[in-house]
Amino acid sequence: MDENRKVRVRFAPSPTGGLHLGGVRTALFNYLFAKRHGGDFILRIEDTDQTRYVPGAEAYIQDCLQWCGLIPDESPAHGGAYGPYRQSERKAMYRQYAEQLVADGYAYYAFDTSEELEAQRKQHPNFRYSHENRLELRNSLSLSEAETRALLDGGQSHVIRIKVPPGETISFEDMIRGRVTFDSSLMDDKVLLKADGMPTYHLAVVVDDHQMAISHVFRGEEWLPSAPIHILLWEYLGWRSQMPQWAHFPLILKPDGNGKLSKRDGDRLGFPVYAMNWQDPKTGDLTKGFREMGFLPEAFVNMLALLGWNDGTERELFSMDELVARFSIDRISKAGAKFDFEKAKWFNHEWIKQLPNQALMPQIMTELAGHGIDADEKYVDTILTLVKERLTFMADFWEQAAYFFKQPEAYDLAAIQPRWNDEKTVFFRDILTTLAAFEPWHRAELESCYKTAIQASGMKMGELMLPLRVMLVGGKFGPDVFDIAALLGKKETLERITKGLAAIVA
Repeated sequence: MDENRKVRVRFAPSPTGGLHLGGVRTALFNYLFAKRHGGDFILRIEDTDQTRYVPGAEAYIQDCLQWCGLIPDESPAHGGAYGPYRQSERKAMYRQYAEQLVADGYAYYAFDTSEELEAQRKQHPNFRYSHENRLELRNSLSLSEAETRALLDGGQSHVIRIKVPPGETISFEDMIRGRVTFDSSLMDDKVLLKADGMPTYHLAVVVDDHQMAISHVFRGEEWLPSAPIHILLWEYLGWRSQMPQWAHFPLILKPDGNGKLSKRDGDRLGFPVYAMNWQDPKTGDLTKGFREMGFLPEAFVNMLALLGWNDGTERELFSMDELVARFSIDRISKAGAKFDFEKAKWFNHEWIKQLPNQALMPQIMTELAGHGIDADEKYVDTILTLVKERLTFMADFWEQAAYFFKQPEAYDLAAIQPRWNDEKTVFFRDILTTLAAFEPWHRAELESCYKTAIQASGMKMGELMLPLRVMLVGGKFGPDVFDIAALLGKKETLERITKGLAAIVA
């Protein structure tokens, strides 16, 4: 391939449902490679199989890419010089190439009905349409030219199949796997053009990649068995010298490493495998996504990038710009990458800590609004600084900070009452009087005042710190208790101590 050729890569999903994280990773690796080399990232919708088309799936795919920050340079939404970007809108061009292959002797018309093919499968359990039996079946190779022409002129339903030559070695250089070789004798005569005039994946992907000047084809390893058919098509259509470089990414595996990660695995183990919520328009079934679970796009992308790739160091946290700067295909592993949901949560936790509060604030304010709280952003910003290290998901904010917005409805009395005594009751009644007259209401001064009172009481520090925390927040959690008291203010703090003390001694 010409080293000076502009890098143009494509993500080409089918609009058939939710977008699996493996698909997003394919898009991500394509995007990173394109941006690393100053190239273009193209979104092409492969909707040739109209029987599997699901309304809303295309918009969902584009929304997922948008959320992840993988913005295509060309797509059905943005257009470009190589459109249309939906295969269904390119239908007219595919037949001419299929017919050209027939005329050149590289493909043939097949008139077998679905019933005839089903009968063959019943008779031959491992039936495949190939050089072994093509002359015994109903096609333009076994029929005379006159018979073939009569069937075509009569409007007989047919497909066009590639004529795979037996006894050839077909090979190519995979950028991840090195030299990959196939025996053509083991290959089917795949359908290239269906009876409805729509191309199959095999024909469409080669024609589209050629016409869109795609320089590199990066896809999952499940497409590796299709590679020899595509190589033959690039050759038979006279485009072999323009064929893209290829790389086949390793699978994302189940947590135990046994097989490809599926939606069923996520359902069974309690984690999402789709980027965003997907609701099946036919059944209404809702499949949860990473976004709605509370993952930040930065964390989701970072996590995906390290499923099968690393930069050669021990570093794990990367922004998108850093991934672009460091990405290279030769750092992608050949082996499958096991998905670890605990690790995914770790990435989210780290990114919550790393991002500035302002970047998190819109989600926090939405979360508060969902609980009926209309709070001042400056107040919320201070709280977020105190609790963000305790957040795994953005939705955890309410659990970790609800007490800043409303008084506790219950107390963890079991943590206090077994060691409670009259001496402690007296201490808290006295501290209420002390704090009522205390100024200024600042964190450091509050801590000094409280600890001085403990020393004067002769009791241990730990015996009186925990009760104060439980009175203010309801349980044994939260940031520094004096930060909490300072933020709540004098009136609210005194009210909570009074209410909490009453609950303990009741």
